[in-house]
Amino acid sequence: MSDPSSPEVRAERRWWPRVLLLVAAVLVALTFGITTASVESSLGPHEARYDVTTDHTVTIDLGPLGTLEIESPLPLTLGVRVTVQEIPASVTELNPARTLAALSGDLQSYLQFFSGPEATIQDVGRALAVEALERTVLALVVLVGGWYLVRFLVGAARRAELHDHVRPHLRAVVVGVVVVALVGTVVTSSVGRRDRPAVSQRASAVFDGTPLEGARVTGRLGGVIDTYGGQVVAELRKNETFYAEANASLQVAWDERQALLAEPSATGSPSPTAREAAGDEDLVTVVVVSDLHCNVGMAPLIRTVVEAADADVVLDAGDTTINGTSVEQYCVTTFARAVPDGVELVTSPGNHDSAETSKNYARAGATVLDGSVVEVDGLRILGDSDPNETRVGAGGTAQAGKETAAEQAERLAEVACDDDDGVDLLLIHTPAVGQRALDDGCVPAQVSGHLHRRYGPERVDRAVRYISSSTAGATLGQPTVGPLNGVAEMTVLRWSPDTRRFVDYQLVQVRPDTSATVSPRLQWPAAIVPPAVGPSPV
Repeated sequence: MSDPSSPEVRAERRWWPRVLLLVAAVLVALTFGITTASVESSLGPHEARYDVTTDHTVTIDLGPLGTLEIESPLPLTLGVRVTVQEIPASVTELNPARTLAALSGDLQSYLQFFSGPEATIQDVGRALAVEALERTVLALVVLVGGWYLVRFLVGAARRAELHDHVRPHLRAVVVGVVVVALVGTVVTSSVGRRDRPAVSQRASAVFDGTPLEGARVTGRLGGVIDTYGGQVVAELRKNETFYAEANASLQVAWDERQALLAEPSATGSPSPTAREAAGDEDLVTVVVVSDLHCNVGMAPLIRTVVEAADADVVLDAGDTTINGTSVEQYCVTTFARAVPDGVELVTSPGNHDSAETSKNYARAGATVLDGSVVEVDGLRILGDSDPNETRVGAGGTAQAGKETAAEQAERLAEVACDDDDGVDLLLIHTPAVGQRALDDGCVPAQVSGHLHRRYGPERVDRAVRYISSSTAGATLGQPTVGPLNGVAEMTVLRWSPDTRRFVDYQLVQVRPDTSATVSPRLQWPAAIVPPAVGPSPV
């Protein structure tokens, strides 16, 4: 029988208080990290701050207007308070003329947001999780560091004296500390639905049949929503209906085209297009989109084309956003999420994008071209951000950085001509920036956007240039969100790893009447770029 006073027995008895104290410290740190997490992001057209709460409610605080409250989908009693910034003063005055003008000015931005809210939820959720983890680690370091600091200040002799004094009551003390920590940090800080005061605010009928059904409205916001909220909800439903019908039309058009590909000719042999399709297992399929301008309604249609074509790569030729602002983060996230897992997404940012856009796109999984050659599924692509930037309402277009368009054109041509392994595709936003590389004969193909009109594919000297039209159906002077105002286009290209040339292309068009067409596979013009060509003299 072991001696209770032996060092081994005493050491064995001391381990459990330390484990319990460590568990308590971790729980306290975790609770602190989660319940104090806060991030800056956006909500529709506004900047907003997101703070984790423990009242099991998502509260959208609109300052003088009041709040909108809905039950939280988060576990336990966790909720979120969203403090929206920069609310127009004319809205708070509740003057009908001013209120309607202020709301209609932001209507398209709200429509963008509510057409793809999952992107904002994903971005905010990820940011809050990272923030909570960082705060948890910091709190744990402080607690552990404080523990050892106290031990050091007390000294070994005093610790031994205190231990002998507390030892008869050690179990009760440790358990008490753990219970107090749990109660103090979890129970008393959490207010579940049963513990909250009775809710007197009525649910707004405007939200019936929407994800916000049952939302409670306080303050002046109730009057604004009752008076004008129906217009926003009606536009949202109109938008959803339009793109659902357009997507169904697109799927039918694609299936009909595939049936024609497999249909035999009058002689009983496969049609020429079907013969061309035979043995194409090794071809790389590429879907080109361009000038999306935050029209997140097109995101499901992009996914439909990518999946139907069994694409390997999606190329975004830029102008993914309207103004390159941080509040348009949900646009690039929505488009990135539209690309199925396993399909590479490569983008060359346009003049309506920004460094913020590029950062958000890269974080969402896209490869953002930066002036160097990247290889995707064997296809070697060169491109860069547009040298200019356009800011709506801020003076138009200006040079984005130190490099002019002519200087960027020369640099890209030099990179293409000096690359020993060769460049298969120059992907840029503004066509003129790629002209020098085409003139030098160092790239066999160029894909771009910017003009909102399709040109080509056409032979330019020894190479082939293709200018994509807008995938948002962008037309001059018309918004690019909501139902289409112009024809939205995507292009499906097929590229051969053996010849390192594009083989054919299909044009996908979606029209403002929700109809869609898919062209047959059309032959890509043959490029005659020699295998090794140096840059032309300056």
